Amino acid sequence: MATLNAINNEPVSGASAAKVDMKFEVIVIPVADVDRSKAFYTKLGWRLDADFPFDNGFRVVQFTPPGSGCSVQFGTKITTAAPGSAQGLYLIVSHVEAARKELVARGVEVSEVFHTLKPGAQFRPESNGRVSGPDPGHRSYFSFATFSDPDGNTWLFQEITTRLPGRGLSNLDVSTLTELLRETEQHHGEYEPTAPKHHWSAWYAAYIVARQDGRTPEEAAKLGKLHIEGAQ
Repeated sequence: MATLNAINNEPVSGASAAKVDMKFEVIVIPVADVDRSKAFYTKLGWRLDADFPFDNGFRVVQFTPPGSGCSVQFGTKITTAAPGSAQGLYLIVSHVEAARKELVARGVEVSEVFHTLKPGAQFRPESNGRVSGPDPGHRSYFSFATFSDPDGNTWLFQEITTRLPGRGLSNLDVSTLTELLRETEQHHGEYEPTAPKHHWSAWYAAYIVARQDGRTPEEAAKLGKLHIEGAQ
């Protein structure tokens, strides 16, 4: 059977071929009134990156949530989707109650913090699978709060402190970065007694990048060692 590569006349890459990074950077949401939406996302405290109007009526506004590698865009002539049809947009936070309090202090209406007893209940306000309050054990992925913009596009706070294996690290706030540096220091300390002469920063860099890419601590330590000893 012909492979997809052959059908498309594309070269078949070997297992060692370098991967091209694909960074999910922007999501477009549909809104009815651009200025009203701009005022709302300003009130959230998000960073305004751009507001570019063009002569043909096209306009693009971009905001970025604090600490996020992904931004949100809206405007005119930017999407044909119905205003308010973007639902369940995730905002990952390390402490959902603190995130909720911050937005409430800014005058934003946010649901109570809740946890779920049934899969998918976070997306269904009418579901009986929601229980008031954060997950009792503050388990990652189980505590939520929601809010909507003026058009009804909905955002979902989700509390994550420890990610599932292979998911990488994001939302590098001070506490998360502190824990990552402590973890890096521990593994470097285990490597250093038998390591060739090197600067700790090179090992740290390789380890942290590997952890952000979703590698386990053990895999990241091996890559740190490979980075140092492969550079000798």
